[in-house]
Amino acid sequence: MSRQTNKQLRDIPLSVLDLAPVVEGATPAAALRNSLDLAQHAEKWGFHRYWLAEHHNMTGIASSATSVVIGYIAGGTTKIRVGSGGIMLPNHAPLVIAEQFGTLESLYPGRIDLGLGRAPGTDQVTARALRRDLNGRADDFPELVEELRYYLNPPVNPETMPVRAIPGEGLRIPIWLLGSSGFSAQLAAQLGLPFAFASHFAPNHMLAALELYRNSFRPSEVLAQPYAMVCANVVAADTDEEAQRLATSMQQQFLNLVRGRPGQLRPPVDSMDEIWNEFERVAVHQQLRYMFVGSPATVEKQLQTFLDETQADELMITAQIYDHQARLRSYELVAELVGNK
Repeated sequence: MSRQTNKQLRDIPLSVLDLAPVVEGATPAAALRNSLDLAQHAEKWGFHRYWLAEHHNMTGIASSATSVVIGYIAGGTTKIRVGSGGIMLPNHAPLVIAEQFGTLESLYPGRIDLGLGRAPGTDQVTARALRRDLNGRADDFPELVEELRYYLNPPVNPETMPVRAIPGEGLRIPIWLLGSSGFSAQLAAQLGLPFAFASHFAPNHMLAALELYRNSFRPSEVLAQPYAMVCANVVAADTDEEAQRLATSMQQQFLNLVRGRPGQLRPPVDSMDEIWNEFERVAVHQQLRYMFVGSPATVEKQLQTFLDETQADELMITAQIYDHQARLRSYELVAELVGNK
């Protein structure tokens, strides 16, 4: 993909991905209250949308019942778009998701997004506990997406359908496909849907997936041109040194994933050198390649370079920061540097 410089940070929407972090020593209830507080501030600061992600059996993430949390956030805000980043569709019957998001759209019209992923969002033991069809394959995802779209936008007279999604039927809820490889990129292109890439934890195939999506895109009734959003980790603070220290909480979180011991978000430390070995350091930095840390001036340069590289239509940022006030400050600084405030 050739590098261009025609897009500027101030030209594109900026959005939030909230993983509802449960910090060490706190509870999921506190995490969810913090999420609502962040969403209310994000709305005030001009962020475009606020997404939550489905994860299971993870003590550090409170958004497992994603549609419930979306309702909580939408009910506590007034205009920001709220949605899933994403719902892991293989875990659910498409009819249930159509009903859940039909309900959300009925309650908060014009504000709900439905982002769909094809991974389980958990380990295989937990996937079995979720009662998903363990005989299913990744290749089943297109059929699940089509079934869901059938319920939301019936191609025939709904009166003739044996099964209907009420509420949900006829509501034009924006559907996004999410991915960390070319699979969902190609499917989104074929269906003419917007595409979001999870570069905040899976950076390796981002540019190839974006190129595949754009080159394969077929216009649809919902989208005339490709629309790509990319997600990055951003930790901003008043100084580079403060931001680097805050970022060690996220580094510890990814280190625990590398070690196979996910847990709650830990407090920041002065240095990671006594915590990880060289192999682990390289592994964490590889996964966090698109982690932008520093003062506003530093982060602005990093984000602009990221935009130059991706030519994204929208940027979504996430910040796993232990202290809630520091987390709010990070988003506030980013909003200021892109002109939202």
